[in-house]
Amino acid sequence: MAAIRGAAAATPVGLRERILAKAPHMSAAMTKIADVLLQDLTAPLELSITELADQAGVSAATVTRFCRAVGYAGYVPFRVAVASAIGRGDAQESWHADIGRMFSPNDTPAETLSSLVRVHSTSLTATADQIDVDQLSDIARRIVGCHHLDIYGIGGSGGMALELEVRLYRIGINAHAWHEVHGGLASASLQNDESVALAISNTGRTEDTIEMLAQARSSGAYTVAITSSSATPLAAIADAHVTAFAPGGYLQPDDLSAKHAQLFVLDLLYLLIAQQTFARTITALAASAMAVSGHRRDARSSRRRPGARKRTTGAIDHSRL
Repeated sequence: MAAIRGAAAATPVGLRERILAKAPHMSAAMTKIADVLLQDLTAPLELSITELADQAGVSAATVTRFCRAVGYAGYVPFRVAVASAIGRGDAQESWHADIGRMFSPNDTPAETLSSLVRVHSTSLTATADQIDVDQLSDIARRIVGCHHLDIYGIGGSGGMALELEVRLYRIGINAHAWHEVHGGLASASLQNDESVALAISNTGRTEDTIEMLAQARSSGAYTVAITSSSATPLAAIADAHVTAFAPGGYLQPDDLSAKHAQLFVLDLLYLLIAQQTFARTITALAASAMAVSGHRRDARSSRRRPGARKRTTGAIDHSRL
């Protein structure tokens, strides 16, 4: 790869000119991506979308917007264009960048299962080893006592934010998840010293998430960051940081590999909160369970499926035939 990068012929024809033409009309975040690529246009061949985003200091969503701005539907078509332009369409390298280095397209189903179990176990064990239980208990206590909890996350982390919101709201915590920066910033600006704001980001470098948590902190909220490393911009601005470890090179994009570790942390946080609010929690859960009980079919129920014919029982009334 070093030889390819060093060769003048490796420059993808037309891509540099296209980026240079579009750059003046790009946002500041997309300009950072342009700067990285103009230094090395072959970088996408080795970097996944999240790795390129990390290198540029932006979010993966911004990389996607960049690709669209220069005429491609997304990052994968952009990488294909780069590979085609320099005559290097290495399918194995593309697989490793887009799926994960822990797996091979030639693995048997049993080998894939074994690899998946191994990396999941590594992720959860490493996350558990790095958790400060006293710190997480303090975060739980602050959430229990706050008047409002904001939860921020973009992309895959936004799904985790919504998951935590649903769980906590059901046990009486005034929680609101934000996975869009405008609404998140508006909510963050209304926080105060009786609020808690929690941000979830695997890379800890997603600009929108950083901006929302920074706004919440400036409004007076106690801030918490859940990332894969403490050496990230998001962790640096938070009052407390919790590590959700995701093994590198496993199950790309990164939000897939990170979800299990993030969910492990959120499970533990939820349980600690539920323990601290035991009486309120069991009352709330019972009430919400009763509210939806009519929408669940009892295993012993004889209720028919919609449109199903009623089965006759007993003797047939021949007078109606």
